[in-house]
Amino acid sequence: MPALDPSRLEGPPTNDAVLDAFLGYLIESGVEPYEHQETAILEVYGDRNVILNTPTGSGKTLVALAVQFRAVCQGRRSYYTVPVKALANEKFLALCEVFGPERVGMITGDATVNPGAPVICCTAEILANHALREGGGAAIDDVIMDEFHYYSDPERGVAWQIPLLTLPRARFLLMSATLGDTSFFEKELTRLTGAETVLVKSTHRPVPLEFDYNDKLPLEEMVEELVNRGRAPIYLVHFTQLSCAETAQNLMSRNYCSKEEKEAIAAGLVGADFRSPYGKEIQKLIRHGIGIHHAGLLPKYRVLVEKLAQRGLLKVICGTDTLGVGVNVPIRTVHFTQLFKYSGDKTKILAARDFHQIAGRAGRRGFDHLGFVVAQAPAHVIANLRAEAKAGEKGSRNRLVKQKAP
Repeated sequence: MPALDPSRLEGPPTNDAVLDAFLGYLIESGVEPYEHQETAILEVYGDRNVILNTPTGSGKTLVALAVQFRAVCQGRRSYYTVPVKALANEKFLALCEVFGPERVGMITGDATVNPGAPVICCTAEILANHALREGGGAAIDDVIMDEFHYYSDPERGVAWQIPLLTLPRARFLLMSATLGDTSFFEKELTRLTGAETVLVKSTHRPVPLEFDYNDKLPLEEMVEELVNRGRAPIYLVHFTQLSCAETAQNLMSRNYCSKEEKEAIAAGLVGADFRSPYGKEIQKLIRHGIGIHHAGLLPKYRVLVEKLAQRGLLKVICGTDTLGVGVNVPIRTVHFTQLFKYSGDKTKILAARDFHQIAGRAGRRGFDHLGFVVAQAPAHVIANLRAEAKAGEKGSRNRLVKQKAP
């Protein structure tokens, strides 16, 4: 895409002039905005707060880009907050390509790069600390909160709440695919900032989803079938790092890549550093076409998996649910290995919001016409159904012994 810089402006950087320059950039880039994108961008340039509630993959990033371009042109300071450091790193690199590295900074708990830039990428906790430290006088003009549904998280939600209480000078863009009633936020943001708050909502997905429940094949067999049916790359969703690693190891008994594909993977690993206790195991998995991605891995391994996946070299990625928060990994099929998780005090069924958020990663705009979501039945359910079918074939005289849930 072409560079996006203030030289596109003709005359003073008024909101209208900046908007015209941004729309010219979209035309030059061959991007035709969806209706909800156009509406949100116009509301942003009308100096309003915007709550953007649209499905994953529907182009919320484009609206954020419009906010950031205005910040660059008008000397404002824009903060883009995300829930995980990996996503902050990814957004930082992407925005450097768009605006130039001199205009983009990053602040996380691990690194600080160009903190005086007009466009800052950071984790939600960084912005919350900044807001608490400096209060209403903070030099923060625009706040873009990605994955805003984290507001309701019992442990981390406070980091999304604090800026909405302490930054009256800022204009807010709150983005999420899974929001409920937003009237409270509309009212409170308007009260805090004195500017109108607008909800832009759409259910349109550029790539529709097809849902399936698998109670016939064990996980390893189902993954092999999906690969053979051309539904890779597959994101196998786990809720613990241990189960993620165990599944990846179990998949090693099956072959998912051709000889040529394995050669391409080997070429992509040239220069990669696997000198760590777990490095050789990760290298073995990747050479087999299987990626692994969770917070317990060294960042260099997570980045390597993301880069190989973006090039279409990995058929399967075994990841925890953190991969579903927006990291740009192209996925055709999202396969839930289970529909329950431990919440810190008890095990419970996955919330509908979490399910939709993760499932929304399926289907790549520009690559796929359809995304696939598969929910895996528990192993004992599949085993019992198979045993019932087998007993039925042999007659009712056979005693059926059912497996119990673990």
